[in-house]
Amino acid sequence: MRVELTRDLATCHALRREVFIDEQGVSEAEELDDLDHAALHVLGWVGDDAVATARLVVSGDQAKIGRVCVLRAHRGTGAGATIMRGALDILRQRGIRTAKLASQVHALPFYEKLGFVAYGPEFLDAGIPHRDMTLEL
Repeated sequence: MRVELTRDLATCHALRREVFIDEQGVSEAEELDDLDHAALHVLGWVGDDAVATARLVVSGDQAKIGRVCVLRAHRGTGAGATIMRGALDILRQRGIRTAKLASQVHALPFYEKLGFVAYGPEFLDAGIPHRDMTLEL
């Protein structure tokens, strides 16, 4: 899988719609917010097919990684780890020192394998249990 920074927001939205809106029942208003136009977006490709995406919201020397998703057919293939490593590499290249994210509770072990550390209490985001996580780059 190749990972690239993209301006193709329509493709990112299509992936997020399939995973978050259609599969997980997140409302469109919650998923497609005003931060998209100011954020950096990453796409993961298998051949000519976009199969994963993540959004990077940069503020000073910190960034929040969000909207990380992988199409169902590509889960368990390493695509999630690849899109995350690509996103972290992009942040490092831009001088970002700290990456943060809000992980769905079931995905905590996935992010922990990438070096993220959970902190703070569990909370609901779009009705789904989450915890905040951080990684020093």
